[in-house]
Amino acid sequence: MKHKLDKMRETSTEELIKRLAEIKESQFRLNFKKALGDTDTVAQIRKQKKELAQIKTILRGRALGVEN
Repeated sequence: MKHKLDKMRETSTEELIKRLAEIKESQFRLNFKKALGDTDTVAQIRKQKKELAQIKTILRGRALGVEN
């Protein structure tokens, strides 16, 4: 897990924002699948929510000047 966070921190801000949009789009589609009764999507939703929070944390840190 630590390696993935380090990799995210090395990623440029533009790429993180692009990935943020991709995750939001994917979450929208997964929520529809979940509403239709597909129980396999629950794990994917959890993973994406976690990644979304990590990206938002990194972006907020950069905005505050805490993180480069």
